[in-house]
Amino acid sequence: MGRKFTVSIKSKWCKKCGICAAFCPRKVFTFKAGNVPEITSEEQCIGCNQCVDRCPDFAVTVRGKKNESDS
Repeated sequence: MGRKFTVSIKSKWCKKCGICAAFCPRKVFTFKAGNVPEITSEEQCIGCNQCVDRCPDFAVTVRGKKNESDS
């Protein structure tokens, strides 16, 4: 029932700007300057793709997945 999302960051592509964290309305990421953002609250992701759309390096991916109860 409902969708959950998996969020990933390709660290080799990430330039550590923090834009994904800044635009995420659900605070899925934790960002410390000079580091690749950490995905700390993936369960909060609503699949809005704000992070994907804003990332200048195409380093962020959001994919939908069905809950086990959807089967």
